Amino acid sequence: MHLRPNQQRRASRPMRLLVAASLFLAPAALASAPLDDEPAKEAESEEDKEEVLVLKGGEIHTGLGGVLRDATILVREGKIEAFGYDVDVPEDAEVVDVSGMRVYPGLIAVGSFGLFGSSGNLDDSVDPYNQNMTLALSAGITTAVDGNTVAKLKRGHVQGLVVNTSAFESLSYSNGNPQGQLKVEQDLKGAADYIRAYRAWEDEKKSNKEAKEPSKKGVDQKSLRILRGEVRPCFNADSRTDLLEIAHLAQRFGFRPIINGCREGWTVADELGRAGATAIVTPRSRRPKDESLLREGGSSIENAATLYSHGVNVVVVPASRGISLGGIVGTDLLHLPVEAGFAIRGGLPELAGLRSITIEAARVLGVDYRIGSIEVGKDADLIVTDGDLLHYQTFVQWAIVDGEIVYDKQAEMFFAHIRPRPESALAPAERMDAGEESPADAPEEEPVEETPEGETPDGETSGEGGGEEPQPSEDPEESEDPEESATTAGN
Repeated sequence: MHLRPNQQRRASRPMRLLVAASLFLAPAALASAPLDDEPAKEAESEEDKEEVLVLKGGEIHTGLGGVLRDATILVREGKIEAFGYDVDVPEDAEVVDVSGMRVYPGLIAVGSFGLFGSSGNLDDSVDPYNQNMTLALSAGITTAVDGNTVAKLKRGHVQGLVVNTSAFESLSYSNGNPQGQLKVEQDLKGAADYIRAYRAWEDEKKSNKEAKEPSKKGVDQKSLRILRGEVRPCFNADSRTDLLEIAHLAQRFGFRPIINGCREGWTVADELGRAGATAIVTPRSRRPKDESLLREGGSSIENAATLYSHGVNVVVVPASRGISLGGIVGTDLLHLPVEAGFAIRGGLPELAGLRSITIEAARVLGVDYRIGSIEVGKDADLIVTDGDLLHYQTFVQWAIVDGEIVYDKQAEMFFAHIRPRPESALAPAERMDAGEESPADAPEEEPVEETPEGETPDGETSGEGGGEEPQPSEDPEESEDPEESATTAGN
């Protein structure tokens, strides 16, 4: 079909309009596209940004005996990535200058109440801004046991707190309750018989496919978990006779007991050491000796030291497992390091005293693979103090949980007014190369005073013609005494 020129123009007019509209709208579309994507990209970059914290220049106490002075700790994504002297600090890291201070692993309270604001399930009932939690952090406690649950004092967070939901299994085994003792022995014996039968069945089924698996009916599951080593039993006992019974029971069935109290443990320390026991003690606790008995008894300030010397792992706890703001102070969780100090006063080595509230406490709770010491790969639960942790005048300056600063002494109202921290504790915002002199340390230049026109630097006025200054007379006789001149004039 052949079109005339005017028909061709009419046919091509819609096409020209379409092309013109696309050319007009294209720049606007291209300009608006990046603007819409920029906030999303910025949000994604913020989420993908790694959280890096650096503690620089402190004295690091690993909790295992190592001490590194003027060292650095690098924390990335809540884990200890490196520590020592040759640590590369990323450009985007948050750097805290802890020069002159000490860095310890976070303390662990084996037993507490009121720190999480609730006694229910910590997965969904935590008050992250509880006052007691803040005070516990001020004492250096970063992990505590609530009931049978091990959780972190991660202030401001409600998720990721629980570390272990089954710290230990409680058992009662006392001479004051013979029926209870018999029940515990029967349960353990039944569990031991089942384990032997199960092992025999595993060997038999290799040659006999039709071998029947032993039944679990009537087997106490708690005792089964204890004998399999999945959890450790915890007993409350103080007297010598109860402690001996528990030690013999543990040696008979092959488990390692945890004994809470253990005030007369020093009298049977050898038996407890052979049983592989762990003692949770309060060094300042007192128990009078039964004077009707000739044997040794009662409490002793040397209890922790004696137990430790016989191979018993020692964990220290205060008399009160809560935070006390009234009445008799000094026996609550705020003074957990002080309690460890009393154990040292009784002869416990200083390192063992530190371990009693860090790594040994973590081992009792079955979480030593994550917390309790400063090691690469462990959770970054750390505290920074302005002195010896076990000294009663020492303050915690910062508490760090999972690589996040959750307590800052200067930012809280409780102790900020006592020995305020110097401003220089924060690292300079501007990074400098090694050897470069900071502006604050540069020598100040003396100001140069401007000399007014027509005046010499000495303050004398010069003649307009630029003549020479009058020279003083060289002959001392030519200089007249003012008094003689006045007398002559009077005559």
